[in-house]
Amino acid sequence: MTTHAVHAAIPRTEARTRTQAIARQEDVVTSAVGRRALAGLRYATGFIFLWAFLDKLLGLGFSTPFERAWINGGIPAQGFLNSPAVTGPLQPWFQSMASPIADVLFMGGMLAIGLAVMSGVGLRVAAVAGSVVMLLMYLAEWPFAWGAASTNPLVDYHIVYALALIVIAALHAGDTWGLGAAWKHLPLVQRFRWLV
Repeated sequence: MTTHAVHAAIPRTEARTRTQAIARQEDVVTSAVGRRALAGLRYATGFIFLWAFLDKLLGLGFSTPFERAWINGGIPAQGFLNSPAVTGPLQPWFQSMASPIADVLFMGGMLAIGLAVMSGVGLRVAAVAGSVVMLLMYLAEWPFAWGAASTNPLVDYHIVYALALIVIAALHAGDTWGLGAAWKHLPLVQRFRWLV
């Protein structure tokens, strides 16, 4: 009886609005300094992915020389998958993925993740996609072996980047200095919450 009385007291449209509201960053992170720090983390993390795309696309000379740039016929994903950096028991599986499609998927992923994270839109999708990419690269480099290139066999930069993506998405970091708040008001995002 009591439950029925409570539901009857709340108008149907108000109950619907309550269940449809998407959390805002101010609801989750109450400190303005904390929100700004997360925005800085979001920009830095997004730029890591965007920079990887730009360097491999144009051969800016940091990790990719100009002559191996994608615009010059370079093979960014295939080059990595077939390199000595890929070691361990999963090496044959990773090398079997080396193909022109892998290059397109990798470059498209780096660009999409970088832009999404920097703009603050689609952070859930970007966090999942970016974390999967980071986990795959972590496993490809197999840091568990003695003498591996990694300085820590359990937590290296791949894991830290994946955790940063998860924190950014979970704490709605796109709302501060980003387009996340406006994105959340779009009818499409209201309907398909996984797009937040």
